[in-house]
Amino acid sequence: QVQLIESGGDVVRAGGSLRLSCATSGRPSGYNYAWFRQAPGKDREFVARITWTNSVENYANSVKDRFAIARENAKNTVYLQMNSLKPEDTAVYFCAAGWRSGISVSDFVYWGRGTQVTVSS
Repeated sequence: QVQLIESGGDVVRAGGSLRLSCATSGRPSGYNYAWFRQAPGKDREFVARITWTNSVENYANSVKDRFAIARENAKNTVYLQMNSLKPEDTAVYFCAAGWRSGISVSDFVYWGRGTQVTVSS
C-alpha cells in the first residue's frame, strides 16, 4: 500500500511557475506515478506520468513542453514542475500511483487528497 501527500499548490499569475511535490510512504517502489487535475465542474484529467521502469515520461498535449514530471527515489518524492502557467491550468492537482500501463483514472489505485493551483490572468 502507498500513501501520497501533495504540496506546493498556490496562487500564481499567468506566465509564472510552480513546483508540486508528492511525498510517498508505505511501499512506494515498483509503481508508476502520475499527476491528474480536476477543475470545477469538469472530470479529472491526466496531466503527466513517470513509469517505474526506465522512468518513461508521458504528458497530456495541453501541458507538453510546459510541465515536467520527475521522481527522486532517495526522497520518495515525485515532482511536477509547471512553467508558463495559464489560467486554464487552474485546478486541484492529484498525485496517483498504480501498476497498470494505461493513463486513465481507473489505471491508478492510490490517490492523494490534492493541492489547489490557481492561475490568475
